Amino acid sequence: MECVCCGSSAVTERPDCTAQGYRRFRCRDCGKQFNERSAGLLNRAQYPSDVIALVVLWRLRYRLTLRDLSEMFLQRGIVFSHEAVRDWEAKLAPILAGELRQRRHGRGGPRSRRWHIDATYLKVRGRWCYLYRAIDRNGDLVDTMLSEHRDMAAAQAFFRSAQSATGQVPNQVTTDGHGSYPRAIRSTLGRRVVHRTSAYKNNRLEQDHRGVKGRIRCMRGFKSFDSAERFCRSYDELRNFLRLQSRHNQHVPANRRRLLHLRRATAVRAILEAA
Repeated sequence: MECVCCGSSAVTERPDCTAQGYRRFRCRDCGKQFNERSAGLLNRAQYPSDVIALVVLWRLRYRLTLRDLSEMFLQRGIVFSHEAVRDWEAKLAPILAGELRQRRHGRGGPRSRRWHIDATYLKVRGRWCYLYRAIDRNGDLVDTMLSEHRDMAAAQAFFRSAQSATGQVPNQVTTDGHGSYPRAIRSTLGRRVVHRTSAYKNNRLEQDHRGVKGRIRCMRGFKSFDSAERFCRSYDELRNFLRLQSRHNQHVPANRRRLLHLRRATAVRAILEAA
């Protein structure tokens, strides 16, 4: 443990704890006192970190509105408003998405170098925006990006983001034949990448769109572009991390599903609590 003020390692633990049960420390060099959460994003929050982590996890994972979550926790005697849920999501969702994105960087075999790319529509501030999404041959997430336009610049930005997220250059890319893709692939990924244009060969990705589309249906759109971009990326990263199949149409027994889900959900909560 290091001091959050001066960075010194001359830190001693105090015998008492905070109201939420967090350990307190004192720096012998600068004399400042702090606790386990002093350097985190939830320093000023009056609720325990495990409660906030569970709220954000359920917010991203399940089809629940902000008010649904506040009512659910009200049954357990924990009182907070829907605006508190919005604030916690804005703080912790980017941290979770960045950590999960970093964990899958550079992973995957030959099948992960065959990408399926398509754009679907989302309504933001009453206007239609384009959500670029890509999965590999196994069905794992490659990348997701929200854009106000569907043009050459947006396609190039998405390919650069996907290459940065995976740390790989694909051998094959399948698209729906939009005119912006061929030049964007050649200029960003290289001329050796095989480009297939067929709407029918992208049916797997078209079906995969139903996850994010069904999740945001209960939200009735987004009020700002930043919140839409943050939520869509965090949702896709979490959904991919909790995905139990390692290949397309793989059967996973029920007991194995429960074990994997509990293990991965616990890892997600640990990331959120440590933020």
